[in-house]
This record gives sequence, structure tokens and C-alpha cells, in this order.
Amino acid sequence: MAETIVSLQSVVKHFESLPDPRHDINRLHLLGDVIAIAVCGIIVGCDGPSTIAQWASSKPKSKWLKTVLELPNGIPSRDCIRRILTTLKPEAFQAAFASWIASLASADAIAQPIVAIDGKTMRRSHDRSNGLGPLHMVSAWSTENGLTLGQVATEEKSNEITAIPELIDRLDVKGAIVTIDAMGCQKKIAKKIVDSQADYVLAVKENQPKLHEAIKDIFSEDREDDLLQMKVRQHETSEKGHGREDEHYYVLARIPDDFPMKDAWPGLKAIGMAVRVSTKSDGATTCDVRYYIVSRFLSGKRFAEAVRGHWGIENSLHWVLDVSFHEDQSRTRKRFIANNLSWLRRFAISLLKRHPSKHSIIGKSRICGWDDGFLMEVLMAQGV
Repeated sequence: MAETIVSLQSVVKHFESLPDPRHDINRLHLLGDVIAIAVCGIIVGCDGPSTIAQWASSKPKSKWLKTVLELPNGIPSRDCIRRILTTLKPEAFQAAFASWIASLASADAIAQPIVAIDGKTMRRSHDRSNGLGPLHMVSAWSTENGLTLGQVATEEKSNEITAIPELIDRLDVKGAIVTIDAMGCQKKIAKKIVDSQADYVLAVKENQPKLHEAIKDIFSEDREDDLLQMKVRQHETSEKGHGREDEHYYVLARIPDDFPMKDAWPGLKAIGMAVRVSTKSDGATTCDVRYYIVSRFLSGKRFAEAVRGHWGIENSLHWVLDVSFHEDQSRTRKRFIANNLSWLRRFAISLLKRHPSKHSIIGKSRICGWDDGFLMEVLMAQGV
């Protein structure tokens, strides 16, 4: 038990520098204790302050929380938890997790990690009484580590363009490969990534019509002979599942001297194409082609990993948030608490994914609620 106490106190220490938003008068509970309880509550499947308080209140029966936290005045109430999560500034709250995230990432450090940036709308978080639409979260996801690195909240999906540079400023992406979908394919964003000493793989669609057509032309059949004369790297993969067989082809070409927008995009070094050919069990075939601009002439395999890795933020994070944590059903409308709860959900998924158990995310979450020892393993990333 002594080891467990030391372990959980080491978690609480991550929040020692976080400014306490409460007034000194009648401050009964330690800020670190309340946040630790909130983290644990979200991990076990609680959806907000009420259920977090209910879960924590059930723990005195096993005396577990009282043995691993100080709790000088017992278990904090629902109102206490809500007040703290409502008044903590989200940027400061996330910053307090930085050392915890760093300790997790250092366990499996990667020379040039892939960081996927993408947005997700919390569909039922609209606040019509104050003229506010659904809250939109732009998140950074470490593909190989399975870690959420940070997030920025915006009021509209279209605001991703301004939120992405703000998110990059909050992170240390030096040496990373940053992947962003077509909405983030902007010259200012490309410059922000390059200035941060990182590389980018940006999807290109019709929102950049001239760039899209120029890349499409390079990879067209009419210029096949020209492409053969260029420096090109390729990679192929195939996989079966869900009643179909997918063939993936990746081609990355160094920017030719006559490329019309060679100097218009900061750091641009290569252009890429990803092709997916899907064949269903009935023989029907479909083909999907996507184009990219890249700031480094990567190997074919690494380019493929960056492209496929970006889909991970949808499959490994956003899908889990909705299916396992029901984020789309959250009716929390006050912006600070909605943002902070959203961050806790993303961090909880990171911790649950890193546990080596073969159970699903929701299965691990349930076991955490039943087994205090398993919950500690998840919190401390034991066995990773």
C-alpha cells in the first residue's frame, strides 16, 4: 500500500503549480486532491461533477481514496468539483498536465514523432440562450504514443484555421511531423510549423484550387514520363477486413523545378499522392485519391505512416470519445467546464489506451471502476 500512496501523490504533484481559482476563505479541499478525483472519475466512466462525486463518495466503503489522497476534510462535494472545473482556465489546466504527458511520452520516445491535428464538434454543447453554437475542439494527437498533447476550443468549425496556430504555440513540436487535413492547408499554418522546427504533411483539396490542380497534374497519366524522371519514393500496403480488400499506394515526389507554386509555400520540399483501391466481396471496386504537400522528402514508408497516422485521430480518439464516452451527448454548456471535461476525457483515453490489457477501452474503464489496483495501473501507465 505504501507504494500505491507514493504513486498517487506523484500524480497530485503535477498540479502543484496550478493556480487555485478559489477564494482562500472556506477552502476545505486540496486542489490536487479534487483534480486527481476528477481524473479517476472520468477514467471509470463518469460524465460530470455529479457522477464523479457519486463515484468518489462510494469509495470510503473500501477506504481506498482516503489512503491514497490527503483529503483533510473528506470527499469533495459535487458543487466543489463543479466550481473548480468551471473556474479553472482551460489553458492553465492543460499546462498542468504537461509534465505528466512528458513522463508518459518519454517511456517510448520516437525520433520524429507524428502529431495529428484535427477538430471535433461537441454537437449538444450549444448555448442558445447566450447565442453560442456547439463547442468545437481542435486537438493534437501523438500517433505512435496514443497521447492527446493539447486542445484549443473554438465556437465554429471554420475557426480551426486560427485555432491551429494557437495550439501549435502551446506544444513542443520540434522535430515532429505535423499532419493536418485540408482545412489546415494554409500558408500561415505551414510557416508556423516550419518556424517551430517541425515538418508538415498537409492534405490538399479544392479549398486550394490552384495548388490542388498543380499537384494533380504532376501525378496525371499525361505526365507519367515526367514523373519517371523525378526523384520519387513509394510504398504499398494491403489489408483485408470488413468484407473488402484495400490496396494502398503512396507516392512522394521531390518538388520539380517548374512547379508553379514552389516558392509560395514555406518549407515545401515534396508533393505526395495516396491511392486506396477497395474491392468488395461482390467484386465492386472503388478508388480514392488524395494529394499532399510535404516539407521533407520522407521515405515512402514514413510518408505512408504520416498519412495513415492522421486517420488515427478519428479512429482512436474521436470515435472513442463518442462511442465509449458519449461526448456528443454531453449537454454541458458553460465553456470552461465543457472544455476542461473534454480535456479530461481525452487524457483518460490516452491512459486507458496505454494499458497493456487486451480489453476494449470501455472494458478497461469498467474494470477501473471495479478494481482499485487496475485503476492505479492505468494512472501510472504500469506495464507499458
